[in-house]
Amino acid sequence: MLEDTSVYIEVLKFTGIFAPLLFILLHAFRQFFFLPVGLICLAGGVLFGAVAGAFYSVIGITMSSVLFYWGIKSMPKLMRKIKKIQKKWIGKRMPFSVGQIAILKLIPFMHFHLLSLCLIEMSSNFREYTKASVISNIPIAIFYSSFGSIILSLSLLTSVILLTVLSVLFYLLRRKEWVIKWSEFFEDEPGKREKQRMPA
Repeated sequence: MLEDTSVYIEVLKFTGIFAPLLFILLHAFRQFFFLPVGLICLAGGVLFGAVAGAFYSVIGITMSSVLFYWGIKSMPKLMRKIKKIQKKWIGKRMPFSVGQIAILKLIPFMHFHLLSLCLIEMSSNFREYTKASVISNIPIAIFYSSFGSIILSLSLLTSVILLTVLSVLFYLLRRKEWVIKWSEFFEDEPGKREKQRMPA
């Protein structure tokens, strides 16, 4: 995955004035390339700096959120499947506020579209959803873009150490996420518990 991202970065470097547009489109269609949002924001900080990288990332992530909105609305079967996954992962913690979703988006390997589904459910219309998406996309864009610009200004050794620490952090958070997922998945359903309590 990291090798694929480095290839995209090298391509963007040689696109000149079209680099921002291609970077935004990469964000918008990242799900087809299986790239994490944070990793692309990180690349934006390296390529364009913290401010411009964050700005382009907010536009790109919001475009991705809008595409998800219209896609999920036009495919009811896919909507039901994603809702089932949502119930297993974060259903018992609903409802969230926009601020809470913004924080959850900062967590590496958090399923981005599940959080977008949360925003859809708490929004009354497309305009409200788009506004909530923009607000919740700003923290992740600023955080990772700033980190990318910092890495660019450090020595090679320091950059490698920071990336190693970040990779370990990603792994630890991912393990914690799986623990939550499996514990909820194997938890007895209320209906089953009631049946067990009924006398024979």
